[in-house]
Amino acid sequence: MDAKDILGLPKNGPLMSQEKKSRPQKESQRKPDGISREVYALTGGIAPLMPSIDINQLKRKALSESEKITWQWLPFTSSARKDNLQLYHWVRVVNGVPPTGDYSFAKYNKSVDVLEYTDEEYEKYLSNPSWTKEETDQLFDLCKRFDLRFVIIADRFPSNRTVEELKDRYYSVSRAITIARAPSPTDVAVHPLVKEPYNVSQEIERKRALSMVLSQTKLQERRDAEVLAEAKRISESRKAAKAAEETEIPDVSDAGPEGAEKAAGIDVTSTSPSAQLPSGIAAPAVSETASTLASLRMLRVYLRTYGLEQMVQAASSSAGLRTIKRVEQTLQDLGVNLKPKVPTKLVCAEHLELRKEILTLLNLQKQVQYKEAEGSSYREGSYSETPGTPPKRTQRATDQDRTFVPDSAIFGGERAGKKDQKRKGPGRLSEVPSSPAQSKRPRKLKTSDG
Repeated sequence: MDAKDILGLPKNGPLMSQEKKSRPQKESQRKPDGISREVYALTGGIAPLMPSIDINQLKRKALSESEKITWQWLPFTSSARKDNLQLYHWVRVVNGVPPTGDYSFAKYNKSVDVLEYTDEEYEKYLSNPSWTKEETDQLFDLCKRFDLRFVIIADRFPSNRTVEELKDRYYSVSRAITIARAPSPTDVAVHPLVKEPYNVSQEIERKRALSMVLSQTKLQERRDAEVLAEAKRISESRKAAKAAEETEIPDVSDAGPEGAEKAAGIDVTSTSPSAQLPSGIAAPAVSETASTLASLRMLRVYLRTYGLEQMVQAASSSAGLRTIKRVEQTLQDLGVNLKPKVPTKLVCAEHLELRKEILTLLNLQKQVQYKEAEGSSYREGSYSETPGTPPKRTQRATDQDRTFVPDSAIFGGERAGKKDQKRKGPGRLSEVPSSPAQSKRPRKLKTSDG
């Protein structure tokens, strides 16, 4: 049962034939050239965003009907040759007109400019007991003919000389002539022959090592690879163990004597001068310096300027902003740059040590000022302190706080005397006779008793 059965419509009625007749027939579209079948199926015949062109049409050149191309066997000469040798090759000819101009490959003929010397220069600068002038002349002639191809030169050289000896003689002579003809040695200081002279021993050692590597067997190469892999594994394991030890036990050897004492378990706060400083003045924290060193060692690779900035921040972490500004001002007064221009390891260490010493100096100056202020306050005091009692106020403050005491004739002498006794400090207790201890409270005095 389907929808037509529910609606009561015939399955093969006239409506189906009318629908079939009314449907337009799809026009078959041919796949254009240059588009793959998958891409065309995805687009469904929609015009692409970019025009698709047949690749074969790009390779073709539009030939005009007036051009007639032929290939001919024609002679040619090259400017690279000095003997005017005439050779033949196939040439593309358009409309019967052969191409003109120099040979196309003549531009690749490059020659080396070999220096030439005179007899006077040879006697003055180029004399060598192991080389005669005839041999030197033959060497330079062959160098000019074969463009410094020393393997060919050694094969053509009449004497039994090695390639390294020929190179050494040629470059030493060229270097001596270049220096002799220059107005001053500084003018040719950057010349390749002067800046990088030829080293015979290094060249021989290089060739010997290269021949050893090339003559190795497969078994030797395998063994060398195993040795290198084992060495790399041992190096990485040692680095990992060292990093683990540094993270567990931070190295405070660079933090100064206070850091060494703290690592050994000694109480630095009780022995260092900074322990007596007032609030707001403290020495650089050793723990932060040690943690900074440990974090830098974990990086393994970092800029030395970055490490210096981290160490400076760790050393100045306990100081205030004003103290840091004073340290920078002191460096400027001393003519020292805030950041070293040449941040070598020694320069960075000295710069950091100078900052620590300046910070210690400023802390000591603050401590001296604090002690001087305490001493002046004690000197200005009117009463002497007794052990175990808090410091007394000055005489002026005492006079200001003292209240008015009435005459003893009006309110009774004994009560006034007791008030005076209470007002006086501990330094004047000897002047007032002490009353005997009484177990009962004294009676009140009347005006008639006086």
